[in-house]
Amino acid sequence: MAYEKSRRRPPREDDGTLIEGRNAVLETLRAGRAVDKVFVAEGARIGDVAAEARRHGVPVVTCDRRKLDHMSPTGNHQGVIAQAAAQEYVSLDDIFRVAEQRGEVPLIVVCDGIEDPHNLGAIIRSAETAGAHGVVIPKRRAVGLTAAVARAAAGALAYVGVHKANNLAATLDEMKERGVWLFGAETDGTVGLYEAAFDRPTAIIIGSEGQGLSRLTRDKCDYIVSIPMRGRVNSLNASNAAAVLLFEAVRRRTQAD
Repeated sequence: MAYEKSRRRPPREDDGTLIEGRNAVLETLRAGRAVDKVFVAEGARIGDVAAEARRHGVPVVTCDRRKLDHMSPTGNHQGVIAQAAAQEYVSLDDIFRVAEQRGEVPLIVVCDGIEDPHNLGAIIRSAETAGAHGVVIPKRRAVGLTAAVARAAAGALAYVGVHKANNLAATLDEMKERGVWLFGAETDGTVGLYEAAFDRPTAIIIGSEGQGLSRLTRDKCDYIVSIPMRGRVNSLNASNAAAVLLFEAVRRRTQAD
């Protein structure tokens, strides 16, 4: 007799960042572990989990149960999965403290809505290799420090801190109050890459993969920097653009020393 092959998806490798089940998620939140999002299946009766997540400022995403089935390493998620961060986040003060300890002018990378984990990981890797003092990401509408981000960063998360901003606009304002100049990256820049004064306290802001800089973020920038293009394609991948701007900042700062 022929038997139909099982359609059940084999369990995924557990990387420790996906926390499954009502009690496990509740205790993770109560323990104060950094959690990026809590995914809740439509119709699941876990209001206590959602309330605890909101109390800690963690976004709650309602989705089809099949999404949780696909995410689940064990297949026993009970209608809720928490996406914990692969690395603890740092404060904005921590980033400025690193610059002060090194005796360097601050160099910070801000990611305005990067959603692809490989792009964010590559940006973090470039930031570390360029000697940046930290990376800032928004809490909402962006990828957090997932296991995929950690893998793409190739070890850089051990050496460069990432701050998750509850309100990116307010964080940009705070950075400006601390004397940091905001350089947004766009194709229609007001200043060319090689004229940008990256030797001063600098935040390089990279927009999302599809939309670029948000309107509010762009309005807060002191300069919009464009990278000269010589080919027929007029834009770079977000992580490639970040690397180009970062190492131009390195060049400018090396000349200034």
